[in-house]
Amino acid sequence: MDLGMDEEAIKQYKAKKMMLWVGMISMSMTFAGLTSAYVVSSSRSDWLSQFEMPSSFTISTLLIFLSSISFFLAKKSLEGKNVKHSKNWVLSTFLLALLFIFFQFKGFGDIIAQGYYFTGAESSITTSFLYVLVLLHLAHLFAGIIVLIVVYIRLLNGRYSGSKTLGFELANLFWHFLDILWIYLYLFILLYR
Repeated sequence: MDLGMDEEAIKQYKAKKMMLWVGMISMSMTFAGLTSAYVVSSSRSDWLSQFEMPSSFTISTLLIFLSSISFFLAKKSLEGKNVKHSKNWVLSTFLLALLFIFFQFKGFGDIIAQGYYFTGAESSITTSFLYVLVLLHLAHLFAGIIVLIVVYIRLLNGRYSGSKTLGFELANLFWHFLDILWIYLYLFILLYR
């Protein structure tokens, strides 16, 4: 936060950052509830303890981690007043996000190839939970992609300069949150059988 900002701008800065934190905390609580239900449901007799996690989810985890690094580098470039590099890093983040989504859906295909569907006779409670967790995270990721597009357009239009980087900072924070949330979900499902 730039100390040259007037008092009203500082209030808006703090309010917008607080709203994002409240949103991220509520999303965290949603996923905490779902993972708690996952733990409780794992005691059911029809729970699949030998379910094989598709390798596509491992690849997507690596991709979202790399996207977080590229967005971090975009922020560092913007702070260093190198808008061209910042644009390139945001574009890299966007492309990594698209690859993440591709491998998430490939993971669904792998689950179906193992004979498990979201609903119906071929479904299981284990894979149904996996579908819900992944799809809910993807819904939030789509919101993050929209944010990336807005950030990129604003970079193209020269909207981030001096102390006017709040939108970029909020987008960066939200993207890192999505990254951490997915890594948590991935490790939880992988390690909790």
